[in-house]
Amino acid sequence: MTPTRARDLVGIALVVALISWVLVRQFYGSLPPLRWYLPLSLGALGIVELAGAAALRARIRGDAGLPSIDALMAARALALAKASAVAGAGFAGLWLGLLGYTVPNVGFLAVAASDTVTGVIGVLASGLVIAGALVLESACRTPLPPQDPDRP
Repeated sequence: MTPTRARDLVGIALVVALISWVLVRQFYGSLPPLRWYLPLSLGALGIVELAGAAALRARIRGDAGLPSIDALMAARALALAKASAVAGAGFAGLWLGLLGYTVPNVGFLAVAASDTVTGVIGVLASGLVIAGALVLESACRTPLPPQDPDRP
């Protein structure tokens, strides 16, 4: 399985941002209020993935006498990492599309300022999910076998 490429994630984010901007532009008046704490669950997922990556890496390497990890568990962690990276890119695009509409309208619409704050928190939380996913994906790689000094 190939590592997740940054250009794929950027492409997903840009396509979703464009679609999101068009939809927000059309239906902004009928959207429910966007509270600042709405995207915090994304940030929590990113933190959990970062912590899981550290534990998984330690178990794969066999640090401090930790038991080795089951191959199926490592495969599941890799699948979670890849799916989270794509989902994080999609959410980043969603929040960027919102910001693309609210930032220019902060002076014209009363609620645009609070929605801009929510959008910025959403972009940061989405970035945390993407970072956590990429670190988790990296942690799933098996280390290289030790080199034999007698072999040329």
